[in-house]
Amino acid sequence: MRSQFVQALLITGVLALTACGGSETATAPDATIAADTPVTAESSAETTTASDHSAASKGGQVVESGPYHLELVPAPEADGIHLDLYLQTGDTHEAIADATALAQVQLPDGTQQEIPMEYDAEGEHFFAFLPSQAAGEYKTVIQTDIKGEKVNARFSFSK
Repeated sequence: MRSQFVQALLITGVLALTACGGSETATAPDATIAADTPVTAESSAETTTASDHSAASKGGQVVESGPYHLELVPAPEADGIHLDLYLQTGDTHEAIADATALAQVQLPDGTQQEIPMEYDAEGEHFFAFLPSQAAGEYKTVIQTDIKGEKVNARFSFSK
């Protein structure tokens, strides 16, 4: 009788844990862009909730680093790729303007470029233009300096 009680208790515990779910999501999914089509958000999370601070809010790739939310949105243009970086607080997603950002991009052919990013106060984000039309994977590291604190994030996208 006692072993049946213990067995029932274990089954109930497993069912409760399964019902709560372990909905971990990847925060830096690969995004694919084509030269002729607009960028679409790809996320490994099938469903997100309003309190999920790691979810993409601008249609890009998200990296949560400590108290910060970094979202990179690559957009193809005729003569290159426009990069938008939304640097925000992780909890309230308020824009962080008083920082510096640098994109280090490895092009599909293996060469690397460093591109300083400028801040657009009206759009509340950093931006840069990557003059490349090469097809393939672009591995990107965004280096930021937020009031002396170094925060880096890795992204990857294809054109």
